[in-house]
Amino acid sequence: MEVQLRKIHNLNQTDFANKIGVSQGSLSDLESGKGKPAIETVFSICSEFGCSYEWFLPGRSIQLLVN
Repeated sequence: MEVQLRKIHNLNQTDFANKIGVSQGSLSDLESGKGKPAIETVFSICSEFGCSYEWFLPGRSIQLLVN
């Protein structure tokens, strides 16, 4: 999920991770499906990039991110 948003904003993992307050390693784990984001991370992503919390629900599409 985050990888799509990161690519829309043309950010590398390090820059995206810095913007949302996680380490690059944690972001890598999230993008590869090895982990799930903490609620604080979801809030940070939505706040920083203006996306809907609904996007993090199963079955939601990337269109919810593009305002």
